[in-house]
Amino acid sequence: MIRVYKFRLRPTLRQARALGEMLRDHCSLYNGALQERRDAYRHASKTNIKYADQSAQLKEIPAFDPDRQGRWSFSSQQATLRRLDKAFDAFFRRVKAGLTPGYPRFKGVGHFDTVLFPKDGDGCRWDSTPRDRQTRVRLQGIGHVRTHQHRPVRGRVKTISVKREGKHWFVVLACDEVPTEPLPASGSIIGIDMGVTHFLTTSNGEHLENPRYLEASAEALTVAQQHLSTFPKRTRMRSKKHRAAVRKIAKLHGRIRRQRRDHHHKTAKGLICGHDVIAHERLNIAGMTRAPKAKPDPDQPGAFLPNGAAAKAGLNRSILDVGWGQFLSILAQKAESAARRVIAVDARNTSRTCPRCGHVARENRVTQATFECTACGFLANADHVGALNVLSRAGLVLYAEA
Repeated sequence: MIRVYKFRLRPTLRQARALGEMLRDHCSLYNGALQERRDAYRHASKTNIKYADQSAQLKEIPAFDPDRQGRWSFSSQQATLRRLDKAFDAFFRRVKAGLTPGYPRFKGVGHFDTVLFPKDGDGCRWDSTPRDRQTRVRLQGIGHVRTHQHRPVRGRVKTISVKREGKHWFVVLACDEVPTEPLPASGSIIGIDMGVTHFLTTSNGEHLENPRYLEASAEALTVAQQHLSTFPKRTRMRSKKHRAAVRKIAKLHGRIRRQRRDHHHKTAKGLICGHDVIAHERLNIAGMTRAPKAKPDPDQPGAFLPNGAAAKAGLNRSILDVGWGQFLSILAQKAESAARRVIAVDARNTSRTCPRCGHVARENRVTQATFECTACGFLANADHVGALNVLSRAGLVLYAEA
């Protein structure tokens, strides 16, 4: 089993400056490699440069730039070039599939926040034996950085990443061969229906309220963003006040992100501890949050008809604030660690199917919160009906496997 551990770094002032220089130099390497690929394609008869070609050039860097790129790990610079190579692979894949291409972009210093070390011991070493009751990680060109290790690391450390979030630094350990920790059997199976009004509803009829962290901080975010917009373009990114306004917005979003993740972890742990099997809908979140297509007006060339984009934007914001994708990912990880089972079932018509008689009709969903079967008259909460149908479909999956 693979598990990721994230710990806070406590660098000294000198080490913090060195970490910032490491990020800037890797960002410069990424942008330089991207520029080389663009120039080769435009001016050299559409020549495509591959990762192997650019990786071979890394050996020449210490000769002419020993103070910058030459001081960092060779393997970490290779990982940065692989990151760019993956971006181009994804670009060509989208082109072939007829999707929006999304050509790789240059990275600003504020948007390049992670350096990857592909192997423990190659430019980076995780010290598993704390000295002076303090855990440290050794980074080439920086030294031994104190780490706040709040839980034990299990398994074998494969890759190590150094990440910056605002003013704070973190080390991320990806470990494999992590042993599972099975929980005692509870003999319970449950279905859950994800929603926006309620975070989730169980097949037992329990509703878990949606905390709406983004909405709770919306006023503070609005004030901070309005303050940021008052700076004229010619002075942006040049004054301390502008940089402080940017950091304030990033701090607010970081707090929202941590609150949401904490809520997801606690909710998933409660489900895993109480049930052997958890069933949920297989959701296409990207499709559900896609903006509606424009509707050209046939009578007026260049004009468009109303397509409900404003209302859809509000719904999309609410769905993304709930964070279904992150929660289901955390639920699957905790289930694997505890030897539990998570089943994803088809989401079609789960809220339109009567759990009593099986009648499927759009008219069964009277309102967003009420379900009333037009065939047998069964009346219940719509989210509870969805969870019951999810549980029923999960039972068919288990019966077919038996």
